Amino acid sequence: MVFSFVACGTAKDDSLTKAPSADSETLQFKFYAVDLDGNKSEFTVDFEDGQTVGDALIADELIAGEQGDYGLYVKTVNGITLDYDTDGAYWAFCIGEDMAATGVDDTKATAGAEYSFVATKG
Repeated sequence: MVFSFVACGTAKDDSLTKAPSADSETLQFKFYAVDLDGNKSEFTVDFEDGQTVGDALIADELIAGEQGDYGLYVKTVNGITLDYDTDGAYWAFCIGEDMAATGVDDTKATAGAEYSFVATKG
């Protein structure tokens, strides 16, 4: 198992925490994808109460991967595929500015929260 320290910083933007819809409140969180060159893409993701971050990101086709012994192994984020076995790079999941202690498929989505995947090599 490889352990790495990753800077998972994101800019704070409180403008989109919950937006009302016609029938009920739409829950939203911010999602950032940071590639190996440091390019950062920002998304606002809608989700349903009780849904995981992983389920919401998969539904929006922002991440893809395969199930493993420890949950979803995310290999593709925002159309960019990394594979530790072939190129030594992987996607690190962060909650706010910290490396997540749980997997993306075990993390319940929270309205107004910020999540990111940061491309990491080595």
